[in-house]
Amino acid sequence: MNEILMLIVVILPILTGAALWVVPFRSRRAMLVYLETGTLLTSLLVFLLLFFRPEGALTVFRFTGNLSVTFRLDGMGVVFSALTAFLWPFATLYSFEYMEHEGGSEKAFYLFYMLTYGVTLGVALAENILTMYFFFEMLSLVTLPLVMYTRTREAILASRKYLYYMLGGAAFAFVGVIFILTYGATSSFVAGGVLRPDVAEGLKSMALVIYVLCFCGFGVKTAMWPFSSWLPKAGVAPTPVTALLHAVAVVNTGAFAAIRVTYYSFGTRLLYGTWAQTAVMVLVMITIVYGSSRALKETHFKRRLAWSTVGNLSYVLFGVTLMTPMGLEGALAHMVFHSFMKICAFFCAGAVLCQAGKSYIHELDGLGRKMPAVFGAFTVSALALMGLPGLCGFAGKWYLARAAVESGSGLAYAGIAALLISALLTALYMITVVVRAFFPGEGYDALAIREVKDPGVRMLLPLAVFVAAMIFFGVHSSWLLERLDVLLQL
Repeated sequence: MNEILMLIVVILPILTGAALWVVPFRSRRAMLVYLETGTLLTSLLVFLLLFFRPEGALTVFRFTGNLSVTFRLDGMGVVFSALTAFLWPFATLYSFEYMEHEGGSEKAFYLFYMLTYGVTLGVALAENILTMYFFFEMLSLVTLPLVMYTRTREAILASRKYLYYMLGGAAFAFVGVIFILTYGATSSFVAGGVLRPDVAEGLKSMALVIYVLCFCGFGVKTAMWPFSSWLPKAGVAPTPVTALLHAVAVVNTGAFAAIRVTYYSFGTRLLYGTWAQTAVMVLVMITIVYGSSRALKETHFKRRLAWSTVGNLSYVLFGVTLMTPMGLEGALAHMVFHSFMKICAFFCAGAVLCQAGKSYIHELDGLGRKMPAVFGAFTVSALALMGLPGLCGFAGKWYLARAAVESGSGLAYAGIAALLISALLTALYMITVVVRAFFPGEGYDALAIREVKDPGVRMLLPLAVFVAAMIFFGVHSSWLLERLDVLLQL
């Protein structure tokens, strides 16, 4: 019976979104209550599934042989599905107040918003590489209408770029999928990898080339360099969408897929110490410094946060490329921490856009005094991203640096240097916003913002929860690491 629940949690949000076009709602309020109820019910079922984890797998559809759409909840799936199920109801609640200011067809928006929830859970629960790839590609398609929601010229151009990059990344990733299906003992995800022994002897060179292609293909969704430019462009979408792109669904899905193919398909025994490991680690280190540098240069508020995601999410990929158990734990821990930090920062930027209509850094002067709750939350997220001790960002960086030292690799030490450079740049571009908001100096136009105030409870409640999470994980980060030790069997 528990196995059926895996299918239900994937299908329920999809049906909830589709029913928007069938159910005759008497008011906007009724539609919003319906949406939040569907989201909460899905999340509750996910947590029920986590507490009563099914031992077996559920095959939904079998094509032929080992080609099937199958769900199974392993340790990796627990982490990603729990994170998604926790964040989505708060993101949905936030979107209700935000979309009042956005205009357009809300039914169309929430249709694809709910489809994205179901598809993301499909990635988390995928039992094999074919199932993961299927939902991975579906995620690109269902988020595309959200990126182009405003239908402006900028949104159309951004959505085209998004589609081109996603299709290109999918083509590279598909090469790896076919290789695993051809030379793997099974298509399922197995800790340690699934490639047959003869591959390591006769086809190792080809396997390494294909791994790099596959890693880069899935890495497109994480905006890894040189495939980074689509992410800031996608910031033209409504803020609830950009928060999903940067903190919950899309970029995390790319990191999740990179972990799967590295640790559960190709296997670290084949990859560790090879030129392939060096290649992907160098790309990740370049991305860390490049993304942070571009964020420092950027003057648009949301695009600055987007470039911040490029740099900071690559911390997760750095842990992946260490190819050690501690590197994997550090990567997953930072993926969780980064989600809370970045969704909070983006929601603060969205609140500023709604309440004050400001989009650029130089327009934020004095807003901290008018919106103390929003900029108080932003300050916490900024300090966490910088790596201030006592907040979750410091814990994530610490675990990754410790994993790098334990690996003993000279290149890993270069990765620590990249983390330190990125932390310094992060401090510069995040604290600039905080200082301008609270300490604008003389000469700013106080009259222009005299009517500005904090948003309503639907926006502020998620911010309060995310701030509490950043503090909790900063103080009790060992709680998460202890559970990761139990969940990950490598």
